[in-house]
Amino acid sequence: MVELVWDGKYKDGKKVSPVRIALPFQTVETVNESAQQRQLTLDLFAAGRQTDWRNRLIWGDKKYVLPSLLQEFAAKVNLIYIDPPFDTGADFSFQMEIEGESFTKEPSIIEQKAYRDTWGRGLDSYLQWFYETAVLLRELLAENGSLYVHVDYHVSFYVKAVLDEIFGADRFVNEIVWKRQTAKSDVGQGSQHMGRIHESIFLYTKGEDYTWNMQYTTYDQTYIDNFYRYSEKDGRRYRLSDITAPGKASKGNPHYEFLGITRYWRFSKQRMQEMYEQGKIVQTKPGTVPAQKRYLDEMPGVPLQDLWTDIQPVQSQAAEVTGYGTQKPETLLQRIIKVSSNEGDLVLDCFCGSGTTAAVAEKLGRRWITCDLGRFAIHTARKRLLSQPDVQPFVVQNLGKYERQAWQQAEFADNAQMLSVQMRYRNFILQLYSASPLEGYSWLHGVKAGRLVHVGSVDAPISMGEVRSIVNEFWKVSGKDSGTRSNGIDILGWDFAFDLNETAIKMAADANVKLSFKKIPREVLEKKAVEQGDIRFYELSALAVEHNLSGLDLNLTLKNFFVSDDDIPPEVQAAITNWSQWIDYWAVDWDYRDDTFHNQWQSYRTRKDPKISQTAGHHYEQPGHYTVVIKVIDILGNDTTKAIEIEVK
Repeated sequence: MVELVWDGKYKDGKKVSPVRIALPFQTVETVNESAQQRQLTLDLFAAGRQTDWRNRLIWGDKKYVLPSLLQEFAAKVNLIYIDPPFDTGADFSFQMEIEGESFTKEPSIIEQKAYRDTWGRGLDSYLQWFYETAVLLRELLAENGSLYVHVDYHVSFYVKAVLDEIFGADRFVNEIVWKRQTAKSDVGQGSQHMGRIHESIFLYTKGEDYTWNMQYTTYDQTYIDNFYRYSEKDGRRYRLSDITAPGKASKGNPHYEFLGITRYWRFSKQRMQEMYEQGKIVQTKPGTVPAQKRYLDEMPGVPLQDLWTDIQPVQSQAAEVTGYGTQKPETLLQRIIKVSSNEGDLVLDCFCGSGTTAAVAEKLGRRWITCDLGRFAIHTARKRLLSQPDVQPFVVQNLGKYERQAWQQAEFADNAQMLSVQMRYRNFILQLYSASPLEGYSWLHGVKAGRLVHVGSVDAPISMGEVRSIVNEFWKVSGKDSGTRSNGIDILGWDFAFDLNETAIKMAADANVKLSFKKIPREVLEKKAVEQGDIRFYELSALAVEHNLSGLDLNLTLKNFFVSDDDIPPEVQAAITNWSQWIDYWAVDWDYRDDTFHNQWQSYRTRKDPKISQTAGHHYEQPGHYTVVIKVIDILGNDTTKAIEIEVK
């Protein structure tokens, strides 16, 4: 077999393999699970027993997500559909609306970095990226499983060569040509190419015995007019079908006279008489051979072909539209999922986008796992799934601290200067933040423009206790060198405890300390983002919530939402006239138990209903102490949480 070779495929004579670091997943939210289901899950977990299946929405780079799925799902995924980037930087952009006005949100730094990794060296880097992905996908695929890869003319021929190498050319089943749109207006007089109106979907299988449920398309009108020429009085159309059978050459066909015609027939004489009395056998004229009525509405249609012209792209006014330019129509995924899976099967899509695959798999009774690198994609998919009636409980996960721990060990463990891993990690973050290291203290690690800096660890959120220790140590530093520093502290962290921003800032203000909480971006983990100076630290948002408790009833009211506008396009900032416009979605866990946030109530904007409720209420069944957690998602997909302690009497 001829092999496609590209720059980077081999190193020291061996093929470069994909990253195979298996990291544990962290569940950050459980969605649509009832209180009874939640308690059962906790009981099963405490007893060391298997908990019920939960569909999974994962935020993370598939480079780390796929190998982390292998331990649990190797050879267990029944169907994989992927719609990877073709050759356009717009794959990560999306449309958002504020008071009916639409804006395009450009890719985030991490998404731009992912695009550069994919296309940074042109086709060579794309092919290596795709090759490593396809290797892992084949390992995840069950023996009866199928893979659908959706591409366009930029890369289709190269992608097929890679898939032939990984799956074997004999496992190629179809190239499906999807006519995505009608004639394009960018061709005509003066243009030097034909209209590009189709995309390709390559279908490969893991083994010879794969799941296949033939689907059918409707007959076109010309076929119906030519063949279904007869109609009943009620308008029901039918055609006449031959019911004679071969003679002596075929054994078993009965031979008798019926309506004056003697022939070999397909049916017994008794069955023929029954069908005649039912009006299903007719003789158009005396002396003619009887025929069987075959009704159009009883025929399955045309067996599915590999040219799909009957599925339209998502129209701008469609109910399913989400704002993603690369969004695929639900009818496309319905066909694929129905053909190559059965109810209860597991479907995987590692390029989630707007969540079409998960949404359709949910409707068709399949289990699903989907992931995406974009935070807004995860938020869009979550909203979309919640809009479906009776959606099954699902979890939102990431690799969180485990990914950061692996990165820290890989980057900072080997040190000729004998500095600790933690010290080298802190110095690295301080350098990115343009701060100078500060030695001799436990909680204060650097100085920047007169403000002291604390660097949070990779494996734990910044907590209230940690803030108290930072503030206490601050006064020791100020006492020694009060003339060179202000009373400000920048606290850098990967994650922050619920409600930390508002509570900690108030506590510090009482101690005459000005705190600023800043998020260490995930881009820090990516060498290319660091080398190109793409690292920016953003201040945390803050949420003000008023609560009113009356007996067993609790009412919440959003009062204010403070958002850092560092990463907000100017035109979007100009459109914001009220703090509530920042909020796209908010949810409440009425009984947070320090395990995972359970989405027990939510309100979010939709195209049909762009307003969002600013109040929520809940009735408790019994008195007790409860922790209530409110989660707000802004229009860019960033989340802010706040915790309230209440005593229900």
